[in-house]
Amino acid sequence: MVKFWVKVVKSNQTIAKYDFSRDADMQWSDFFDYVRDICFAMDLPTPIILKTHLFNFAKFNYVRFLPSDFVETVDFDYLMIENMKQ
Repeated sequence: MVKFWVKVVKSNQTIAKYDFSRDADMQWSDFFDYVRDICFAMDLPTPIILKTHLFNFAKFNYVRFLPSDFVETVDFDYLMIENMKQ
């Protein structure tokens, strides 16, 4: 099971939260699909996912997407996705 805790932060305040879950095993090839589904549910643009994002998520169980990771302009400081392992 894949479970992520997502939050959007602006000025050190959480302005939006979302719990994402799927009944599937974690596949790195599906990480973009997970992020896309999260952003669609939260009505946010989808960030560009780089190799460093995947490495940070794999090593630290969370990843932060800064405004520079988005093609469109966003009105927050970062989008954080944290893996909630069981």
